[in-house]
Amino acid sequence: MARPTRGTTRPSRAAAATRAAATTGDDVGAAELGRRVADTLRALRRARGMSLDELAELSGVSRAALSQIETARTNPTIGLLWKVAVGVGVPFSELLGEERTAVSILRREDTQVLRSADGKFHSRSLAPAGAHPLLELYELRLAARSRHASEPHAAGTREIVVVLSGALRLTAGESTHDLAAGDSASFAADVAHVYENPGASEARYHDAIVYSR
Repeated sequence: MARPTRGTTRPSRAAAATRAAATTGDDVGAAELGRRVADTLRALRRARGMSLDELAELSGVSRAALSQIETARTNPTIGLLWKVAVGVGVPFSELLGEERTAVSILRREDTQVLRSADGKFHSRSLAPAGAHPLLELYELRLAARSRHASEPHAAGTREIVVVLSGALRLTAGESTHDLAAGDSASFAADVAHVYENPGASEARYHDAIVYSR
């Protein structure tokens, strides 16, 4: 769905609030987004001549769960969508079915905020659709003394994380590093990795995900 540009009708604050309220727990939440994911996944799978059983094997997501996603009968979680994106071989944002246009604008009030199951981890896209096919940019917020574990992304994927405020204990594979505000790290994201905030207040980060193809 194309983002509104200057001079077009913008959604009301009430509408934006309704969308935000629809996103609960680890659910992506919005029915519109669920339908976009369903349509996109079905099209991608068929274009590759891939059966549900084959995608289930590649992604580690059950055939039944994939069928529910393709028929928009469920609001898939962040973790589930990452697995499916890896299995079908596309960037995360492409799975969300975002339309690419010559000039794409992302308004803050239109941003889909993804939350972890415990509500302590928030992820908000900072790059409008079409910014770059191999790059995604996010703002991450992590509550005090909490952690968020991420499963491996597609082979060759790297992440660059910048600590904006607070602290970050980053574990990538077998390596753990402590970062403070102003520090940054680049690491291979095709292994399991964990973000942990050891501080007494919420921490904010910028995270760039760079795909190999």
